[in-house]
Amino acid sequence: MEERIMIAGFGGQGVMAIGQILTYAGMIEDKNVSWLPSYGPEMRGGTANCGVIISNEPVGSPVVVNSTSAIIMNKPSLDKFEKFVNKGGKLFVNSSLIEAKSERDDIDVYYIPANEIANELGNSRVANMVMLGAYLEATKAIGMKSIEEGFVKVFGEERAHLLPINKEALKKGGEFVREQKKFLETKSY
Repeated sequence: MEERIMIAGFGGQGVMAIGQILTYAGMIEDKNVSWLPSYGPEMRGGTANCGVIISNEPVGSPVVVNSTSAIIMNKPSLDKFEKFVNKGGKLFVNSSLIEAKSERDDIDVYYIPANEIANELGNSRVANMVMLGAYLEATKAIGMKSIEEGFVKVFGEERAHLLPINKEALKKGGEFVREQKKFLETKSY
């Protein structure tokens, strides 16, 4: 098993947090991992992306060029990274901020209204966890318990009180993907 994930959006959308949590969770599950961040000219408001590799085998290079999955939080990131998702891969699009549809028909695309779901939960800052929950549901790459432990590793014990709202966001993202899969199954007869 090897997952090569590209996570991209504007600075401040929690792109790096998704990557770090996935990386820690992979380590917790005794997998080989890498996390490679890349920032635009500004941390907040500029572009940010990171590549994460989770593998049963040693990771030769931390650079993610051809990804098995991409979590995309904004339109410029969709424009840049959609083409690098491998055939048969998965693309997760934050449809709250991206009206465009994928031009690819050789990948699975999930449109997740992450900001709306986060706002319904009462905290707009958990949109990234909605997207992570969607990714986890569709790929089963990492277990939820490991993600929760990874959250505490990334944010520390002093922010552990934020875990319940983030767990709820993860759950809602997963539920949205399950509903989307059911809908697609009923349409393909």
